Amino acid sequence: MNSVQTNVREVKLFINGEYVESSSQSIFEVKNPATQEIIATVHEANFDDVDRACTAARKAFEEGPWRTMPVSERCAKIRRMSEIILERKEELARLEAMDVGKPYHVAIEKEIPRAAHNLKFFADFMEKQGGEVYPMDDEYLNYTRYEPVGVASLITPWNLPFMLTTWKLGPCLATGNTAVIKPAEMTPLTVSLLGEIAKEAGIPDGVVNIIHGFGPQSAGEYMTTHPEVDLISFTGETSTGKAILKNGADTLKKVSFELGGKAANIVFEDANLDKAIPVSIQAAFMNSGQVCLAGSRILVQRSIMDEFVARFKKAASELVVGDPQDVKTNMGPVVSNEHYQKVTSYLQIAEEENSTLVYGGKRPKLPEYLNEGFYLEPTIYIQENPKARICQEEIFGPIVTLIPFDTEEEALQIANNTDYGLNGVVWTENLQRAHRISHNVRAGTIWVNCWFVRDLRAPFGGFKKSGVGREGGHHSLEFFTEAKNICIALK
Repeated sequence: MNSVQTNVREVKLFINGEYVESSSQSIFEVKNPATQEIIATVHEANFDDVDRACTAARKAFEEGPWRTMPVSERCAKIRRMSEIILERKEELARLEAMDVGKPYHVAIEKEIPRAAHNLKFFADFMEKQGGEVYPMDDEYLNYTRYEPVGVASLITPWNLPFMLTTWKLGPCLATGNTAVIKPAEMTPLTVSLLGEIAKEAGIPDGVVNIIHGFGPQSAGEYMTTHPEVDLISFTGETSTGKAILKNGADTLKKVSFELGGKAANIVFEDANLDKAIPVSIQAAFMNSGQVCLAGSRILVQRSIMDEFVARFKKAASELVVGDPQDVKTNMGPVVSNEHYQKVTSYLQIAEEENSTLVYGGKRPKLPEYLNEGFYLEPTIYIQENPKARICQEEIFGPIVTLIPFDTEEEALQIANNTDYGLNGVVWTENLQRAHRISHNVRAGTIWVNCWFVRDLRAPFGGFKKSGVGREGGHHSLEFFTEAKNICIALK
């Protein structure tokens, strides 16, 4: 099968309700990571463009109807956005697969429906919210209101661009804020369509703005330092989060960061391997390992190590690596040449650290039309030293490390011996152990006998260098609102 051929798309900025060219006429190209075909030319925002977008968002917030619109009316428009996304899900999934290099069937079956659900959930959730009342004897009555903050910068990564943008946009809009969105420069296609989707849904001009560009001394930096921006929600690398935190400090912007991860997937000797193996394969290699929640460190109790390695290797060998548009494909390429060079550099690092290669470690054999794609086989190492670089650093690719352990205490020590703390996984049939380990792994989300299950009401975020703050449910609404107390004298 040949990759789906499309015309080269022109991606413009979306400012104040219309698609516009960059004022500098500067453009950059986006390529399909599976084939290296140019799939889009993108208008790059300079400072003036970012200023126009932020100014439009400020005017829409201060003078437009969005902030003061009845909650039911505002949320009805957000739900309409969700409906439009589902109506266009095939188009969006094709573009997401082409842009990121992820399997099309994953995009259409999971990610695009989840993106639509993000918007609908926060619209429904916001309509159910109220405030608190605190009477003081019979003399005073305090009550609270939760009011929108203002202009939000929403900066999203390249691995799950559409889904993660709606995860931020849903609560941002539902609470009455306006937004300036910057998708990752490598994957702008689907996010750029949110402008026309918002317009069709009846969202007023200026409420949703989308700009494109890069990070330092470019659109990203201009957004995070702009005086009209009140809060920043960012998902991406820890190093970028540090830079954004510094950029926003002078104007005291509110921040919510979901950053890097190096999750420990802990498999105890009593684990049900019929469940643990396929889910651990998914956790390691979904989206070619380009997932912040990836179970990239698999801690296996030594008594079952041989069986686990044999079964895990067999399952990895059965993954189909190939064209993302092919429904049979389980794993596509990594996103870009730069990222490919980073990921494959760990093959040499693993060798230098005396890691044992179990499977993979090279480019797979593929049809000729995919020869320019950034492909790597699913790759498995065994490493006895949990402090080795491949056990500590976020590779963000299809490379997983198996680390043996003997005791529960040792497993906890290894799991927590990292700078990150986004999530973890525990496999055991012992209920008491499941609770003990879950309580003692220092991470924001722990899955027991499952992975990647999300209830949007639950808090989401990381310990240590994996993030700042929490989003999800009322945590998202708290971030995107200011709590106001009103005290009334009754006498």
